[in-house]
Amino acid sequence: MPREIVLGNGNMLVNFDSFLNMRDFYFPYVGMENHISGYKNRLGVWVEGLFSWLEEPGWCRKSGYKDESLVSDVTAVNMELGIEILINDAVHYRENIYLKRIVIRNRQSRQREVRLFFNHDFSIGGSDVGDTALYDPSTGAVYHYKRDYYFLFNGKAARDGIYQYTTGIKRFGHQEGTWRDAEDGCLTGNPVAQGSVDSTVSFRLVLPPGQEATLYYWIIAGRSFDEVGKVNSLVLEQTPALLLKETESCWRNWVNRFERDFAGLSPEVVKLFKTSLLIVRTQVDNRGAILAANDTDIMLTNRDHYSYLWPRDGALVANVLDQAGYPEITVPFYYFCEKALAEGGFLWPKYNPDGTVGSSWHPWVKDGNAQLPVQEDETALVLWALWKFYERNKNFELVKSVYETLVKKAANFLACYRDPATGLPLESYDLWEERRGVFTFTVAAVYGGLRAAANCARLLGDDHNAQKWEQAAREVREGLLEHLYSEELGRFLRGVYYGPEGEAIKDFTLESSLYGVFEFGILPAGDRRVVRTMQAVREGLWVKTKVGGVARYTNDYYFQRSCDIENVPGNPWFICTLWVAGWYIAAAKTPAELEEAGRLLEWAAGHSMKSGVLPEQLQPYTGEPLSVAPLTWSHATFILTVLNYLEKFFALQNAGTGNS
Repeated sequence: MPREIVLGNGNMLVNFDSFLNMRDFYFPYVGMENHISGYKNRLGVWVEGLFSWLEEPGWCRKSGYKDESLVSDVTAVNMELGIEILINDAVHYRENIYLKRIVIRNRQSRQREVRLFFNHDFSIGGSDVGDTALYDPSTGAVYHYKRDYYFLFNGKAARDGIYQYTTGIKRFGHQEGTWRDAEDGCLTGNPVAQGSVDSTVSFRLVLPPGQEATLYYWIIAGRSFDEVGKVNSLVLEQTPALLLKETESCWRNWVNRFERDFAGLSPEVVKLFKTSLLIVRTQVDNRGAILAANDTDIMLTNRDHYSYLWPRDGALVANVLDQAGYPEITVPFYYFCEKALAEGGFLWPKYNPDGTVGSSWHPWVKDGNAQLPVQEDETALVLWALWKFYERNKNFELVKSVYETLVKKAANFLACYRDPATGLPLESYDLWEERRGVFTFTVAAVYGGLRAAANCARLLGDDHNAQKWEQAAREVREGLLEHLYSEELGRFLRGVYYGPEGEAIKDFTLESSLYGVFEFGILPAGDRRVVRTMQAVREGLWVKTKVGGVARYTNDYYFQRSCDIENVPGNPWFICTLWVAGWYIAAAKTPAELEEAGRLLEWAAGHSMKSGVLPEQLQPYTGEPLSVAPLTWSHATFILTVLNYLEKFFALQNAGTGNS
């Protein structure tokens, strides 16, 4: 199930599904050590002998965010219970505190007692072995802990704290968990449990006829009893209301740090632009890792997840944040890559948020021969993004500090890891990690990376390497134009494979990532070869259903929902649709030629989830989200497309009026 609400501060990330269950709790790294592991942490209501969890039928739920802020704006109404609930969730922008405000409205004309129940189904450190849950009478709070992970659960209903509590065993020995204990409206008060454990707490409110009351609830994460206890005292002293208010204000000011003229783009597009900036920020760890996605439901189809830094995705997202005006967030990313670089000058396919190498399915040997299991575009795009960063921010110190350890080593790898006969890079895995060969996207990225490295070298007076890398870039470009363009088809190929005798096998599959030819500077967007390629992508990969959108490539198998390849070449992807929009923008010479890009931005906004979350892809007939949500790359590409649209709009407007 996609994550409808995501909240974070760069150290803590908390995710909710559309049924208002907390499903993921990452700390102290974003995307690493999920202490919930996708299990449901439920919220329930008891009133007048009736009980219901908010995930159950009977509730009308609506999830979203407060305008321009990382504070949720959620409503849930149950007509049978006669209860309306308004919820605001947040992760404090500075402290590692998850905060929740609940306003409970009595929709009946009589006074009633209402009890709210919070279940804590934690698996600390990603495992439910050896956890402890306990009630501490000195603080009136419940703790879960293991090793150096500590979580404190507390709250306030008017002047009262936790009303009832219990701890117990879950999913072991035929015991479901303490959430079952809540369903009669009373908790047994077991003070401690050890092993595979959970806990549940309740709060009691008395609601006059037609009136409302407010409850605050919080979870504190830390590395010791003392640490979480001190922060609990801070919450009580400063009040959760004030902490929630300052968090909302902080994010609203952050996302509006620049005044932008949105050139007549619709309110829906503008809203999604700001929501995307905020969501991307939640997926960036403060130590530099930019995570692809943190929706653990993907593990229902694979015993792995997206909670990794792919250097390619990270570089593209970092470039977007830089362009949007947030370079201070991305500087740690470049230092992360500097430390992660392998001795051979390349980056591995993906990394954990702490900088260790992530899992991989790329073999190190094929047909008895050793092969380098990398995606070469990942190394190249980090250099490309670094130079883009410098062009915008003139941060000489950053380039200087990573030149010897990152730029030079990576550029030498890119320059040497090539076929001397063609000038092209040697085989590596494609950006989708599905096949090994020499691909147009990868080649274009390598060209962009070598050009970027040459610029860095010239900036620092290293003319020898600047010339060497520029020459390598020229040879890469010439090789691409000679070997990866088909005059017969009038477009670029996806790539080339090499048979056992070294013979070239061309891959004519229509592929959306061919946009890289203009994106990374091989050819301008208006070149006839680019024009014909992107027109073929727009026409041949458009999903011909009511949903629309652009597929990754013809007959895309990943989460495939249709064998009608002529009409549904694959599921629509947000990034692929927005790449086409990016080409319309880059090629536009008049305001009228921008209109199609505007329509594709509207398409993306119209197919986002109600909260503004963008998934990876959509079901081609229903438009439902598929795979992970949110996907950081989807949101970043939307931001980039809006920024490029605005830049081109005003450039054309100024050109039309004769202004320079």
